[in-house]
Amino acid sequence: MGMISEFKDFAAGGNMVDMAVGIVIGAAFGTVIKSLVDDLLMPIVSSVFSLPDFSQLYMPLKETATAKGGMALEAFREAGGVALAWGNFINSLLAFLIIAFALFMVVKGVNKIKKAAAAETPANEVLLAEIRDLLKK
Repeated sequence: MGMISEFKDFAAGGNMVDMAVGIVIGAAFGTVIKSLVDDLLMPIVSSVFSLPDFSQLYMPLKETATAKGGMALEAFREAGGVALAWGNFINSLLAFLIIAFALFMVVKGVNKIKKAAAAETPANEVLLAEIRDLLKK
């Protein structure tokens, strides 16, 4: 069997479609989580630090004549400064934790459904048991 026909079998088998749907939904979910972190959570956290944007928290590692600490991070970097942007890392870490928790809840729900489905006796087994009981009589 040639590689092209194997690929057709793979694509037609549903694996590729399921994977593509998962990737698209995952990308959309990532966008929503990024907005949740950047637009809802971080303004609350950044208000504690009295900054307009939490991602502006950084430690200057190398300043230049035009790049001085206290500037906006992007302006600092454009002026030739080197910065350790730990605020951006915190944003990414929070987004990761939220996504990980959401996926944990999804997997937990799926496992609960699978466990409940496994506990139910399949219909064909119920019918076979009834037939067995009738035959005993």
